[in-house]
Amino acid sequence: MLAPVTADTLTDDYRYALAATRDGRWREAFVLGVETTGIYCRPGCPARLPLRRNVRFFDTVDQARAAGFRACKRCRPDETASPHSDAVARACRAIEAAETDPTLEALAAEAGLSSFHFHRVFKARTGVTPAQYAAAVKDRRAKAALAEGASVTEALFDAGYGSSSRFYDKADTRFGMAPARWRKGGADERILIATAPCALGWALVGATERGLCAVELGDDPDAMRADFQRRFAAAQAVERDAGLERLLAEVVKLIEQPGRACDLPLDVRGTAFQQRVWDALRRIPAGETWTYARLAEAVGAPRAVRAVGAACGANRIAVVIPCHRVVGSDGKLTGYRWGVDAKRALIERERG
Repeated sequence: MLAPVTADTLTDDYRYALAATRDGRWREAFVLGVETTGIYCRPGCPARLPLRRNVRFFDTVDQARAAGFRACKRCRPDETASPHSDAVARACRAIEAAETDPTLEALAAEAGLSSFHFHRVFKARTGVTPAQYAAAVKDRRAKAALAEGASVTEALFDAGYGSSSRFYDKADTRFGMAPARWRKGGADERILIATAPCALGWALVGATERGLCAVELGDDPDAMRADFQRRFAAAQAVERDAGLERLLAEVVKLIEQPGRACDLPLDVRGTAFQQRVWDALRRIPAGETWTYARLAEAVGAPRAVRAVGAACGANRIAVVIPCHRVVGSDGKLTGYRWGVDAKRALIERERG
């Protein structure tokens, strides 16, 4: 979790950490020059992140060009941003740095827009409202504080919650578990895991008492189990369970026939925006592919294409939440957590 941005924290190392998030909201904040390629990029570029030692940072593209770098052909850093992108980026940084949530009126005034217009611009650009963005910032602060050993009361007030009632409202959904359990690293949470061979190699299924929390694809079941248990180190992993075996069998069938109807119980954990994207993914008809732009329109945030892409990348429930049905604007297959070959195979199976 990145600390709130202030004048002191926006160092080159911090900029590199921001670039590593691939968050397009920072596109206008700075420019990266890659010494090994001679190319300059914007934050959010889909190209592989270079090593820190090979990166120089600039405030503007003019500075990068003057230093001898040329523009990246993937993120097109010289393209003019939307009229209000700078204002939205400034608002995001203001929310990140504030101890208490800035009002909509204050953010709009800073942007030189009416509250109504600013609200629409912000949501179109980021996919969430200013209030939802601020809530996500507080949640990240609270999670970090809990992970560092703070009590729940200390964490909620340090994060900027004005009262415990606001913190606990839907906290189980936002955190994926009770805050006190989060503080213990997920201790006492019962996560069942199982693996089985499938048409694409191996499938791993993870489930809580609520439903599937992971469906992963791979070639080495032992490595898949080890990686999963590393990520849920404090959780209780149970290898065999009759209910889980039934879920696993359904997932294997779905991989074999990815166009078949699916109504498996899910325990999906993410931000409000991610949840909206994942819900929209499940509405894409089998055999069809949508572009990221079309998916962004479907969730009511047509300008938040990069945020939509990030939400697809954050999906950990393969096939059941069919992010494999999303392609680039030119129709080409883009990155997929479990490999482009697996993505291609799933699409071909759906199209019969």
